[in-house]
Amino acid sequence: MNELKLIKKAIKGNKECLEELLILHGDQLYRTAYLYVRNREDALDAVQETSYKAFLSIGQLKNEKFFLTWLTKILINCAYDVLKMSKKELPLNNFVELTADKRKKSEENLDLLEAVNRLNEKHKNAIFLFYFQDLPISEIAKVMNIPENTVKTYLSRGKERLKKLLGGMNYNEEKII
Repeated sequence: MNELKLIKKAIKGNKECLEELLILHGDQLYRTAYLYVRNREDALDAVQETSYKAFLSIGQLKNEKFFLTWLTKILINCAYDVLKMSKKELPLNNFVELTADKRKKSEENLDLLEAVNRLNEKHKNAIFLFYFQDLPISEIAKVMNIPENTVKTYLSRGKERLKKLLGGMNYNEEKII
């Protein structure tokens, strides 16, 4: 059954269809939650809470085309709730020993993730949704309840801040100190 039919049935109250949709998008939901909360248990908690809230409020979804946007918005709010409750820090010293190349790649990824998490919330949300979840700007605007041009501004300013945080190059190819 195609996804739009599942969504329409779920909106009308078919809980099995909603369950199938949640399974279908489960990996993406987990990855998004993990980007926000930065540990497995809290990410799973956020996904579970998102599923629960989706079951309670699926009837309120007005346009089935925006199901994933609606679900992502719920997930982001749940992830923030989990963060408020747990107030945990990411333990950076619990790495599995890797080969030198893989270790360097992991360190670069952690540096990037740490730098993204140092951005203010609006820039961080825009960066996560655009680069990590591959959402188009129009969808990000709906998730964040802001105009599309504001999303573009947040992405641009977020990237500039990341360049500074990660010691990237400026427009004249000079090293930023």
